[in-house]
Amino acid sequence: MSQIPFTDIVANLPASVPFVGPEQIERERGFTFRAKLGANESPFGPSPKARDAIQTAIEDSWEYPDATSVTLRQAIARHWDINTDNVLVGAGIDELLGNVVRMTVPPGGAVVTSNGAYPTFNYHVHGFGGTLHLVDYRDDHEDLDALAAKAQAVDARLVYLSNPDNPMGTRHTADAVADFRRRLPTDTLLVLDEAYSEFAPEGTNPPVDPSDTNLIRLRTFSKIYGLAALRVGYAIAHADAVTGLNKIRNHFGVNRVAQHAARAALEDQAYIDALKNEIERGKRAYAEIARRHGFTALPSFTNFVTIEVGGVARGDRLLKALQDRRVFIRKPGVPPLDRCIRVTVGPEDQRTIFEQAFAEAVQEVG
Repeated sequence: MSQIPFTDIVANLPASVPFVGPEQIERERGFTFRAKLGANESPFGPSPKARDAIQTAIEDSWEYPDATSVTLRQAIARHWDINTDNVLVGAGIDELLGNVVRMTVPPGGAVVTSNGAYPTFNYHVHGFGGTLHLVDYRDDHEDLDALAAKAQAVDARLVYLSNPDNPMGTRHTADAVADFRRRLPTDTLLVLDEAYSEFAPEGTNPPVDPSDTNLIRLRTFSKIYGLAALRVGYAIAHADAVTGLNKIRNHFGVNRVAQHAARAALEDQAYIDALKNEIERGKRAYAEIARRHGFTALPSFTNFVTIEVGGVARGDRLLKALQDRRVFIRKPGVPPLDRCIRVTVGPEDQRTIFEQAFAEAVQEVG
């Protein structure tokens, strides 16, 4: 019997995916979650203007999308006061990460990231045959000193940094990130994942400078803009990097509905400002819930709250107890981060469901 001609890279990879989604859990357990607060989407949904744009764009869904996403790229460029040539649109940060790795990392090429950071990045590095070097967190932050030292030691092609961070919700200042960037090898590309930056205060990341050839910044419409299902994000980078990514990307990867919805969402900043205030209120409520049960919520610069619950075993039991009550959350997967659970801020009714289920789960687990 003939066999599929896998490359050596694919043949030697385990059969795995980065995440087990809530839909899979629902299928396995035969129920529907009452509150989905584990993936850091925005349960508040997109702005009314984005909803209207979706309805309008559906009428033209028989057409292929604009392969260059030009109107959306122009809107993003205006938003940041940069040139359109410095913007690339992709099917979420996940696709952009895959193409950045494909563009820059040869088989065996060294890549540096934090142990416990966004696992999809690691998935792409393994998938293209790169060599991943992991650096532990320090004090629940990505360790900039250790990341820079490791990048120098292995002559890294890529370094991945998320700021603010997932899964801990912490951040570094713009000055710290700029200093970190300067300490990397001159030919190392820094991938700065800013998926949660809209939730963070000014001074979290350096000013946008597309002239930097060794920096690619990634943003998404999946978080505060509420468009996770449509899969749309963008990169801000030097024009040469954008040209390189254009050589290998799926040119019809971002559909017409997503392009129109993202543009409308970007231009409805009044909705975003109001949502930021509601999310801050929700984070304070979660911190108070944690305090009442004797736990500690880490300061959060994202749309989720990470709660220390007193150890890995208790966190695992709480995760299961909440799932039994049809509440979906997640927890970090590596030590010492896995002593915590992580819960997304949703609307008040979903926060109430979490509060009640969490109280029951804590009583059950002890």
